[in-house]
Amino acid sequence: MDSNTAHNPVFLLFPPEITIPDLQSTDLTATTYDTSGPFPKLLATKMKILGAMQILFGVMNFSFGVVFLFTLENPYPRYPFIFVSGYPFWSSVLFINSGAFLVALERKTTKTLVKLSRIMNSLSALAATAGTILLTFGLVLDQHFFCGYAETISQCQAVATLFIVSMHFSLWEVFLSYLLSVYLDFLFLLGSVSGVVPYCQYK
Repeated sequence: MDSNTAHNPVFLLFPPEITIPDLQSTDLTATTYDTSGPFPKLLATKMKILGAMQILFGVMNFSFGVVFLFTLENPYPRYPFIFVSGYPFWSSVLFINSGAFLVALERKTTKTLVKLSRIMNSLSALAATAGTILLTFGLVLDQHFFCGYAETISQCQAVATLFIVSMHFSLWEVFLSYLLSVYLDFLFLLGSVSGVVPYCQYK
């Protein structure tokens, strides 16, 4: 046998209906998921929880305002400063609206809804910051006023505790509102608000 013949290449031809699985390449398919927004399910759930917390803070602030409403009784001759400022009422409106927008984002995310939520959280952050300052000033101004007219030490402690708890909620609202506002700003500027989130997976 000639040496040239021994090294000739051999080509195998298969009919179209015969396939070799081992020689097939892995298919890379692109799958799209209509999430109606940029939030993964876990993150959307966390946003909903934070929104519920903001609503709770708003309800608690309103409740504190109602409590301060009943302080104009003997022996107290006037309302406390924090009640006159109206902070427990106008802040509760902002906090509840901010939380409601976050809860709405979990259901449906649109560019307009994200923008409104970003604005509301920014306003809530400013309101909570102003409220913290007002509460601090009110505590300094009215602590001796309440304690001076209080018949027992327990009444004085109750009012001071109410100021401290209200300030605690305001500080939490400052933290949450600024955090969410920064995140929503980043999300809005990133331009990731779209109806479809594509990714590739191996089939």
